[in-house]
Amino acid sequence: MMLRGLFLSLLVSATPFSAVSAKTYALVVGIDAYPYEVSLDGAVKDARDVEGALQRAGVDQMATFFDAAARKDDIRTAWSGLVDAASQGDTIIFTYAGHGAQMPELVAGDEADGLDEFLQLPGFDRGRATETDHEIIVDNELNAWFSEAEAKGVQVLFVSDSCHSGGMSRSFSGKTRLAHAVTVKLPAPSEEAVSGAKVKEAEFRQVTVLAASLESQPSPEVIIDGEARGALSWSFARAIEGSADRNQDGRISRVELEDYVFSNVKLQSEALQVPNFTPQLPRSEDEVVMPLTRSVTVAADPGVAKTYKPVRETGWDGKLALTVSGSDFVPENTGGTGVPYRWDAATGIFYTPNGDVAGEHIDAAKVQSVVDKFILLDFLKAMASQNPGAVSLTPQKDIYAAGDRISFDAPASGYKNMVVFNLANTGQVQLLDVQSEGTASVEFKLSDLQVVEPFGADHLIVISTNEPIDAIGAALASKAVNAATVLQLLSTRIDGTDTSVAIQPLYTREKL
Repeated sequence: MMLRGLFLSLLVSATPFSAVSAKTYALVVGIDAYPYEVSLDGAVKDARDVEGALQRAGVDQMATFFDAAARKDDIRTAWSGLVDAASQGDTIIFTYAGHGAQMPELVAGDEADGLDEFLQLPGFDRGRATETDHEIIVDNELNAWFSEAEAKGVQVLFVSDSCHSGGMSRSFSGKTRLAHAVTVKLPAPSEEAVSGAKVKEAEFRQVTVLAASLESQPSPEVIIDGEARGALSWSFARAIEGSADRNQDGRISRVELEDYVFSNVKLQSEALQVPNFTPQLPRSEDEVVMPLTRSVTVAADPGVAKTYKPVRETGWDGKLALTVSGSDFVPENTGGTGVPYRWDAATGIFYTPNGDVAGEHIDAAKVQSVVDKFILLDFLKAMASQNPGAVSLTPQKDIYAAGDRISFDAPASGYKNMVVFNLANTGQVQLLDVQSEGTASVEFKLSDLQVVEPFGADHLIVISTNEPIDAIGAALASKAVNAATVLQLLSTRIDGTDTSVAIQPLYTREKL
């Protein structure tokens, strides 16, 4: 089956792409309001964000469907119109943000697990599944839709920020884009579903599937810039605005998109999601997702160095939204907007906006350090969204228990200087490594580390830059260093420069 687990598919060119002659079309669907299902909070924001990014990237024609307007017949008609208008070498981008679900397979023997995945539109009521089944889009039907485009030599980029199965082991207070499975078998499948079931993944020579998460994980709505959002949609929108175009050639390759989305989904979801490409490797070095014909971030000359915004121009204001219970003490630099962090002084637990435990045993003497840590972390995330680096923990989990052994790896970069440090769950800053100009840039690795108390959320940070870092390294080595000091150093020395930032969240807990 072509669409496995979570839908996020990319049809990309396996041959050199001509940005001059090719056109780009888009179909954007976003659904928050589900009359017969738990409604979502961020799917329409995601869809409108992607819509704006596509407009800025230079899409030639676009159709949009939000909430109740997202009816299957109308979406199908819009799709057909785009396929009819497109010519060989053009691209159609189809994005979906909303609920996904599973049901017994429509075509016997089609699925290894016996289940079809589908996009759930507002008109579907699982309590009246047989009467409302015309308001779902089944994976096999999507195969048939894609086949129409491929027959004309048209690339398709299908982005669906939804989910179908699995469970998270971290506590999570938000919503997931997972609707309950349909337990009854629906009436006979449509002709499109039958024809689509015959299409196998290998037959799509221009199709690449990128899942929002591994199949064992649902897609949560997480807090980004104070609002409930889908980390995948947010990252995709930033990518096509030009942030993923590292070489500034005015087009986004499969490799550029993969590198950008992997890093940003992880940091924006606090490691709750791990994207997954299929096939795992590009079919060619020149695989292209889309041109950026009008993006303001594209340099007129590919040889011109890419520019980066100072963090304050991205919306960061140096304040943290925080609610306090059990104490009259109010930390400094709080009062930010959006869904807040929460400090329960009575229990000593500091919570993230997603409901995760960020720190334990946090009293009035420690809370300012934790607040300063997350202000610094938001600053680093804003930098990473423009130029993400690579970093990883193995084995890969969304939470680690006491006694677990892990390894942390930061590959060598193309920059002259690198500094590696940890932002601990208590707010402490712990220097791990400094590689200064004049020394060989090498991989940094910590092996066979053991998870111990205190538990909560650590964040391993890797900063790679050509800017001088001696003062930063010296400050980090000082016993008196704190997150506020690090923020001042970074904001005055590397903010707005060609600097890569990688962030690896590390959530820990007692062994259950």
